[in-house]
Amino acid sequence: MILYPAIDLKDGQCVRLLRGAMEAATVFGDDPAAQALTFQAAGCEWVHLVDLNGAFAGQPVNAAAVEAILKAITVPAQLGGGIRDMATIAMWLEKGLARVILGTVAVENPDLVRQAAKAFPGQVAVGVDARKGLVATKGWATETDIMVTDLARSFQDAGVAALIYTDIDRDGAMQGPNIEATEALARAVTIPVIASGGVSRLADLIALRDTGVIAGAITGRALYDGAIDLGQALKALRD
Repeated sequence: MILYPAIDLKDGQCVRLLRGAMEAATVFGDDPAAQALTFQAAGCEWVHLVDLNGAFAGQPVNAAAVEAILKAITVPAQLGGGIRDMATIAMWLEKGLARVILGTVAVENPDLVRQAAKAFPGQVAVGVDARKGLVATKGWATETDIMVTDLARSFQDAGVAALIYTDIDRDGAMQGPNIEATEALARAVTIPVIASGGVSRLADLIALRDTGVIAGAITGRALYDGAIDLGQALKALRD
């Protein structure tokens, strides 16, 4: 299982939100590129990036910070937030991003996901963000009546590289991930599923790994708070 340390970007700074609320942002640093280098130095295989302002605006907002990160690190990075058209997808991949994450557009324009996955094999992931099993969009501000598994299954044959499943109620709350729901999703599709939201201790990572079906896990606040030591966690997952 791959561990993805997260850098959430708001107004050019590294922040963490509580359950997706922009007004509940905690700033952890004002040099995102330096933070990414710290994660790389600890041995991570990937870095997970989110343009929080972009998720609400529907277009890239923290592009300068993302570009600085991409210039600084050599490990691959994936980015979500404000990526809603083919031109933006192509732009980010040309700038060196390894994978784009499509969230809102996966609900509003699923054909774009299919086109992108076909045009850029292995470089398009779908972000499935949910509250109580129902998908939320536009930076989690808009709730839909679409079930998580229904959305995921609709992309089963699209060539999507991964599904990033976030339980919004767990995100940033340090209360543990929704292992049951994540495992159920991973068993419902053949697309690799990455868990996000609530990973707050090493035991959470071990439990996700031990399901045998979850391909990756994203954690942010626990790394910044020191609840998880990245180097130790990477070693534990390897062992």
